[in-house]
Amino acid sequence: MIIMDVSVQRRMAAEILKCGIERVWIDPTQLDRVKMAMSKDDIRALIKEGVIKKKQKKGISSARVKKLKEQRKKGRRRGPGSRRGAAGARTPPKERWMATIRALRKTLKQLRDSGKIDRKVYRKLYRMAKGGAFRSRSHLFLYMREHELLK
Repeated sequence: MIIMDVSVQRRMAAEILKCGIERVWIDPTQLDRVKMAMSKDDIRALIKEGVIKKKQKKGISSARVKKLKEQRKKGRRRGPGSRRGAAGARTPPKERWMATIRALRKTLKQLRDSGKIDRKVYRKLYRMAKGGAFRSRSHLFLYMREHELLK
């Protein structure tokens, strides 16, 4: 088959379809008809017939990203070699503190409401927690057991 030069028609079609020249698809069996098209109206008619079409844009696949996310969810790729930034940058100290203090205060409220500690003990432990005396809930319970504050 003889390759026909339809570059002018391709350019006109690109203008009409509002896309680049590379995205214009011309039916290889209808090249002679396309070659005869001289005006934009002729090209529009061919587009309507489906002889000339606009190719779909090529997207960027997110499959690889999804795969990595799945692995990270499992805890892979999180070792020391993959970390950029200090520990305080990955989870700021304030956020870590907020998580701890909220857990402690919630626990103290539950203990007070259930009657396992009285108001005075609650207040004392609350102030201690605010001062950073307890590292975690388990540390709080350890302190309460050692000082026999639980009823």
